[in-house]
Amino acid sequence: MTSTQAEIDRSDLGTLSVLAWIGDPSEGHDIPYLLAYTLGDGPKGKEAGEAAARGLLEEIGLPIGDVVMDGTRNPSTFAVQILLAGNQVALTLPGLNATCTAPDEWVAAADESGQAYFLFATTAWPEAVPGRPVSPEVLQAFAGDEAVLTGSAHCVITVQSLRQ
Repeated sequence: MTSTQAEIDRSDLGTLSVLAWIGDPSEGHDIPYLLAYTLGDGPKGKEAGEAAARGLLEEIGLPIGDVVMDGTRNPSTFAVQILLAGNQVALTLPGLNATCTAPDEWVAAADESGQAYFLFATTAWPEAVPGRPVSPEVLQAFAGDEAVLTGSAHCVITVQSLRQ
């Protein structure tokens, strides 16, 4: 018997947010990170949003867990795209777009390396509302949580730039 998965209702995700940060350069951690997450505010609630996030990642071929996909080999055909214009980061996934403002050190690191480490968390993070600052401690508590990390898709992606 064969079964097919129904297309994911992206509205179940609710608000898709993106946060850019960089590790501590003084400790040799100058990697630009980009985290996508849902606020869990979709019409069917947090659990449906988290299920939709898992379904979306499966649908676009990004494994959840400890596998790090290399999106730098064929950046034009990879399911996730990052475009940088000034300090504005635009994230594009099939059927979804999100933007954020990156700190200057993120932009410098992305310009230097030409890539970013991308995580898409399936765990909702309702406390990290767009437009409100997130302290390093709050970010570390979420992004460093083992359950969040093992429940995320991980990949290294080419950062494409608009030269001004």
